[in-house]
Amino acid sequence: MGGASRNDKRRKQEAAERRLAAAGIRVPQKRNRTPMIVVAVVLVVAVVVGGAVLIARALGNEVEPTYTTTADAAVVTAGTGPVVIDVYEDYLCPACERFETRYGNEVTTALNDGKITARFHTIAILDEQSNPAGYSTRAGNAALCAVPAGIFPRYHKKLFDEQPAEGSAGLSNDELIAFGTELGAQGDFAGCVQGDTHLDAIAKETEAARKDPALKTNDRFGTPTVAIDGKKIDLNDTSWLQKALEGQS
Repeated sequence: MGGASRNDKRRKQEAAERRLAAAGIRVPQKRNRTPMIVVAVVLVVAVVVGGAVLIARALGNEVEPTYTTTADAAVVTAGTGPVVIDVYEDYLCPACERFETRYGNEVTTALNDGKITARFHTIAILDEQSNPAGYSTRAGNAALCAVPAGIFPRYHKKLFDEQPAEGSAGLSNDELIAFGTELGAQGDFAGCVQGDTHLDAIAKETEAARKDPALKTNDRFGTPTVAIDGKKIDLNDTSWLQKALEGQS
């Protein structure tokens, strides 16, 4: 009976539509709701995934660094692993901030596990992109001051977490010092920052990187640049670190 009832209903509906058509009235077709349902499902998934990322960040799910660091001129050496990774970065560089966000936990884990040695080269190619000029050098100086203060891993991350916009004045020296105090800096961290202790070393490191043909692409040097065992890698390959650990780079 259910089938017959549905057939009767369909026939009546079709007859009504024919009468309306004869009177010149167009009957709108039923819309296929499937695409809208699919879109809705995709949006829900995107919201859930995005929310999970935000929750993870809010909970502070970063890998805690346990590796040690030393500094020689403007190069900070972290860890003691067999794979040597050179990272050239400018603390005002937006792409460097994205690199830190994307790979920071992976690099920290590899350092903690003794799988890599990372050499962070303090570069200042964007000094003219702050107003007044010079923030890249001042931030780099503070990062180098963070090594003897015993806080470099967390201070390095802090500088990218709080990265100012290009074209701004950047963070003041007082703000850079406050970050160190917040992270438990030891020794005369404030004096090191205020005294511009590492400015010459940063300038020399920046010039050396600019002149190194092995670090250039299309005859240009930029940040971030990463080299493994002296060979520049393509950061478009998001599995670069895993391949390095597997000996594929």
